[in-house]
Amino acid sequence: MTIFNNNNKAPSINAKQNLAADIVEDSNPTDNTEFHTIVSQRMNRRTVLKGGTGLTAAAFFGALPLTGCGNDDSSSNNGNGGGAKGDLAAVPASGDLTRPEALSFTAVAHSTAQQMSVAEGYKAEMILPLGTPLIAGVEDWKDNREQSAESFEQRMGDNHDGMWFFGKDGSQYNPKASDSGLLVMNHEYVNSDKLSPFGYKIIEDKNAAPIFQEQRLASDVRREVNCHGVAVVEMQRRTDGKGYEMVLGSKFNRRITSATEAEITGPVAGSDLLKTKYDPTGTKTRGINNNCGAGLSPWGTYLTTEENFLGVFGRGQDASKLTDAQNYGRERYGAKEDFASWGYKWHTPPAKDAKIMDEFARWDMTAVGATALDDYRNGFNTFGYITEIDPFDPTAAPRKRSALGRFAHENCAFAPVAEGKPVVFYMGDDSRGEYIYKFVSKANWSNSDIGRGLSAGDKYMNDGTLYVAIFNADGSGQWRPLTHGQNGLDTTNTVLPFNDQAEVLVFARAAADVLGATKMDRPEWVSVSPVTGEVYVTLTNNKYRGTRDDQPVDSANPRSYDNRGKARGNDNGHIIRWAEKAGDHAATSFDWDIYLFAAPSDLSAENLSGLDNNNDLSSPDGLYFDPRGVLWIQTDDGAYTDTTNCMLLAALPGKVNDGAIKTTSAGQSTRLGMQANEQNIKRFFVGPEGCEVTGITMTPDFKTLFINIQHPGNAWGAASDGGTPRSATVMITKEDGDVILAESFAKPATT
Repeated sequence: MTIFNNNNKAPSINAKQNLAADIVEDSNPTDNTEFHTIVSQRMNRRTVLKGGTGLTAAAFFGALPLTGCGNDDSSSNNGNGGGAKGDLAAVPASGDLTRPEALSFTAVAHSTAQQMSVAEGYKAEMILPLGTPLIAGVEDWKDNREQSAESFEQRMGDNHDGMWFFGKDGSQYNPKASDSGLLVMNHEYVNSDKLSPFGYKIIEDKNAAPIFQEQRLASDVRREVNCHGVAVVEMQRRTDGKGYEMVLGSKFNRRITSATEAEITGPVAGSDLLKTKYDPTGTKTRGINNNCGAGLSPWGTYLTTEENFLGVFGRGQDASKLTDAQNYGRERYGAKEDFASWGYKWHTPPAKDAKIMDEFARWDMTAVGATALDDYRNGFNTFGYITEIDPFDPTAAPRKRSALGRFAHENCAFAPVAEGKPVVFYMGDDSRGEYIYKFVSKANWSNSDIGRGLSAGDKYMNDGTLYVAIFNADGSGQWRPLTHGQNGLDTTNTVLPFNDQAEVLVFARAAADVLGATKMDRPEWVSVSPVTGEVYVTLTNNKYRGTRDDQPVDSANPRSYDNRGKARGNDNGHIIRWAEKAGDHAATSFDWDIYLFAAPSDLSAENLSGLDNNNDLSSPDGLYFDPRGVLWIQTDDGAYTDTTNCMLLAALPGKVNDGAIKTTSAGQSTRLGMQANEQNIKRFFVGPEGCEVTGITMTPDFKTLFINIQHPGNAWGAASDGGTPRSATVMITKEDGDVILAESFAKPATT
């Protein structure tokens, strides 16, 4: 996700801006129980489950098939609940490799180099950098950045993020095809000062209202709008069988940007809360924005997320024109009066420079007209959704799936599907003190829907129940439904009355407040193990741990320490996980624990998971279980970058409650997951200086791994020496053409 820390600059920087060291939304005013308080109570009560801490991952999984797993604890049986037919969509891969018992590749060393490094025996190539043309006739990228703003409607956008490889057979989706496919990826945000040929430039207007005093150039805003969103790129395997090349001018190649019209579906469609001057019906909007993590749907479409959408909107002084409830609804998402955006200022170019209706005014949510149909006060409410895209239908508009709630979505992961059971999606709200959610479809899964595109999305994503997580002190948890008319989600709520289900979903955060959801430390990427069915979520870091009264040191966050002269806090983050009751992802209860605490290995007192130089990490962010059950962990860090750049690690986790109780230097006891060693977690890749490693997908034959590099430093990705650094995709293959991690997998027997 976009987190502007020691490495990452804010989207737009100039001498007049004094942005904080990191910009993280923090707009939860409730006193709901903090996650750290619950863990502290829980960890002091729990006992080690039978089997102790000496069990290895192989003891759990070494002889198990690719999907489905028994469990000796009936309260957390994690089987998929379906047979091979149900596994088709959940495991879109060919081959019969099971999860390895240990990781056998040689770990990559720490690196602060300007270039990337990958495990021995592998090749890492940069492909599809910012500005790459997708059709013939568009000139190549030039480091002087003079490409027109309009040309980015047919170029790769900026800051590549979440992505997925869709196997293609002819013009159809084939989850097991690898020779040809569509690589679909997010472009999360822009580095304004490195994108414009003028740098970050403003126009002074002393007569304008406060939030308009610094006006952006229309051409720069137009370029930035077009550099956000999603790219669909057809890829064809090279003739040597190793890696892929883009099919320039493919009919599938396209950009979906912050100017592309999108449909709004589900319970919120048509609500008065979404009606604007542009669309009085409340069923469409212009643009998808700040697309961070991503996911696959079981039927073969792309699920992109809208995360930090707050950062591109401006708001003036209009509270007097709104009801208290309307104003609270805005502020609960960080949009207070005189909010000028996070430096983007897309609302500020002069209206005379607009080329389409209200091109810039639509980013201003200030209530200036007599009604919502006279302005864009509700434009803000049309962002913040899981958005579905069919890569195989270039003419289809994106559909924002409102039933899955509106918040700062980090990514979206589905649980393994089974015939006759609901489809379940997990999501995190990546802001301090926000919540973890899941959506359970009303419709039951049918394998016949694979390949049916957006019509399948209408079936499974427009009607269902959105839940928010409650983590109890005894190690149990509940999912509480965000359903209008239940548990106080009605007009009796004094802070924000809920008149219907649309209001519950548009203001999902406020609804979750009412339900007493557990406040979490920035829930980021979610991934579901195809081996155990357990769900993992990264909690990247929290610099306020132990430094603020509302975030004291406790058993779940026991480390508040001086990290090489930096202010005290938990700089390094951790990963939590849970197991749904009886392995049923539609269940309303679960058991949970903490999988891994990240830390530099030389901080011995704080290195709770036993990491060493070959597997230590800081600030876990991206998270991806491949279909074989290998967990890939990516970092977005500013706390350990003096020692090493951000990285990608491979891991073989155990299962919930497989660890031990330890006491930290702060005197706090905590339960850890199984201790780390070089057999179950190891560094596979280190990115170039200044970057975040993010976005990850693998081809169905396991022979190519794609990851993304955001905001690299120096001239990485530049078209010429010393040129403009560019975000890009990295394509990783084995030098011998074998499957990724082949050295860790037993070869299938031949007959």
